[in-house]
Amino acid sequence: MIGVPGTADRLFGALRATNISVILISQASSEHSICFAVPARHASRVEQVVRQAFSMELQQGQIQSVDVQGDCSIIAVVGDGMAGLPGVAAKFFGTLGNAGISVRAIAQGSSERNISAVIDKRDVTRALRAAHSGFYLSAKTISLGLIGPGNVGATLLDQIGEQADRLRRDFGLDLRIRAIATSTRMYLAERAIDLSQWRELMKDGLQPLDWAVFARHVKADHLPQAAILDCSASQDVANRYIDWIRSGIHVVTPNKKAHSGSLAAYDELLAECRRYHTHFLYETTVGAALPVIGTLRDLNQTGDEILSIEGILSGTLAYLFNVFDGKQPFSAIVCEAREKGYTEPDPRDDLSGMDFARKLIILGREMGMRLEMKDVRVESLVPPGLDTLTVESFLERLPEFDAAMLARWQAARKDGKVLRYVGRLNRQEGATVRLEALAADHPFAHMNLTDNIVRYESQRYSANPLVVQGPGAGPEVTAAGVFADLLRLASYLGPSR
Repeated sequence: MIGVPGTADRLFGALRATNISVILISQASSEHSICFAVPARHASRVEQVVRQAFSMELQQGQIQSVDVQGDCSIIAVVGDGMAGLPGVAAKFFGTLGNAGISVRAIAQGSSERNISAVIDKRDVTRALRAAHSGFYLSAKTISLGLIGPGNVGATLLDQIGEQADRLRRDFGLDLRIRAIATSTRMYLAERAIDLSQWRELMKDGLQPLDWAVFARHVKADHLPQAAILDCSASQDVANRYIDWIRSGIHVVTPNKKAHSGSLAAYDELLAECRRYHTHFLYETTVGAALPVIGTLRDLNQTGDEILSIEGILSGTLAYLFNVFDGKQPFSAIVCEAREKGYTEPDPRDDLSGMDFARKLIILGREMGMRLEMKDVRVESLVPPGLDTLTVESFLERLPEFDAAMLARWQAARKDGKVLRYVGRLNRQEGATVRLEALAADHPFAHMNLTDNIVRYESQRYSANPLVVQGPGAGPEVTAAGVFADLLRLASYLGPSR
């Protein structure tokens, strides 16, 4: 067809002769092909007409083929306000792309008052919603599924419920919780779960958990964006992130298991996020709502070189050793912290140092260090022989070891020091997590309850290291951090008014 005059005239003349109306035309400057749209009822007739009109060229191989693609729809943005306004096409197609919708053909007139796109018919509702939210014609809707309605998950649901009206009214953002899952059961709502009574609904409307059904329900065809909020601490759930990401579902989580697992799995997860243009947000994996990872990322992206990171990265262990004064048994403080939601469901995840070590791995990988769990030297505070018991049996037997912890506290006090569980990350010396006796005037010696404190030493911040400090545990602040990540995701997915 390249450089052959009259091709378009012959094509559309043949269609005109058979009284078939063409509703969209698209031809690239390469002249390799002409694409046009007609009502579906005429598809078979159009194919016959075009093949007959170009029968000789088809026989001689001058035209490769005549192809018909069915089950398509046309979506268009139309308006006088588009004329002369830069960026309309970019916003339109960017919005469709962010919603995971492929565009098969494009047409725009010189008046700039209409841009049309051909898409798969199955995507038409999602495309319409995406375009409406992209141009502020309706709220930006994100279909959400939450996993783990425990301490953090329940608080997050309450926080979203409290702010839903304001977000919709002031920012045009519709955060629609459509599915909630426990470890064995799930509740699905066709439109949205009423967050004022989600606890009651979870009692009556549960069905057996099916991860495939759960993911398909969250990734609804009629909604432009979908995300899963994983508030569990489950490795099994973390293993499913890649499948969700490949299906176009964004993931927001405080669960450390995926980002601190094997390097191979970590590399694959990030690669798949890039490949499928899907977001994975995990600020709350370290420091709850504190900007620990964000600060580190900002330093890296602006060209600073991180030399070392040290700090108290466990709100649980910070609380334990801030409260432990030799008067109350250490085991009683552990039980108290668990009741307040400061520990993981199994306190040994904190006391073993493994939860802390996962945070160091996450930070180390953000620094560019290729850390595996075996590379972190960890001092566990779980007494020997208690690591294989049930949680209840562990808590029952923990008082047997109060005397040993009291002896360490007394030895530190005798030297004018305090006990703190500290993590250190250094490019030369690697990573360590251990209980240390620090001088009474050390910055880590003066903290409040569940505070985390992180000290960054870099090329820019060497003489006076950068410090981030604040509450690093508890359902309220952790849920608030996940909520902030969710709002950050919404901003990545397009403008809100």
